[in-house]
Parts: sequence; structure tokens; C-alpha cells
Amino acid sequence: MKKLLTLVLSLVASSVMAAEFPDISIADLKQAIADKKVTVIDVNGAASYAKGHVPGAINFAEAKADLASKLPADKGALVVAYCGGPSCSAYKAAANKASELGYTNVKHLSAGISGWLQAGEATEK
Repeated sequence: MKKLLTLVLSLVASSVMAAEFPDISIADLKQAIADKKVTVIDVNGAASYAKGHVPGAINFAEAKADLASKLPADKGALVVAYCGGPSCSAYKAAANKASELGYTNVKHLSAGISGWLQAGEATEK
């Protein structure tokens, strides 16, 4: 019984952690970028960032030490972190940092840069 309880609690905890940063679709992110209502953080590293990133994205590799100065004053503003694609979890470093700084509307582009490119979206260099 104790093992079953431990298993159930660990499953609940992992599902809560997985839902900690809700996903945002490419279409919704594109609209937020067009409306200038989002701060996007690229967590793919400097080399990948230089090759191409979501337009307007902050390079987390350069900004992480002073991320607070790159984020909006409004703690309820939309902040989106992304990395390579659906199986990449590096985005959590930026998402957690934004959350620790008090941001309450932090989301994850699970499609990542690979999904962004597969959707035919433009990147910035």
C-alpha cells in the first residue's frame, strides 16, 4: 500500500511539473509577436541563436546573468521560452528563471525552433 501511495504521489507530482509551463502554439506565438505582447527567450545556445531564432527572441546564453533587465516591468506579461523541439527540456532553465523573477504568465513553445522552421516560419539572424 505504501509503495502504491508513493507511486501515485510521484505521478501526480510529475504531471504537475509537466503542466507548470503551459504550451503555446506557433499561431498564438506569432500573433503575440505581431501584437508586441510577448517576450521570447531562445535557450538553444549562442551558435544556434546566431544561425536563426524566432524573431525578437532574447539569447538566453547571453542574457541569463541579467535576465531581469531584458524582461518587461509587468510581471503578468507573456514570456515564452523555447529550445530545440518537443523532446528538448532546456527551455525550463529560462522558464524557471522568469518564474523565479516573479513572472506569472510563462509559457513554453514545445514545437521549439525545429517546429517553427517546419511550419515555414521566418527566423531572424
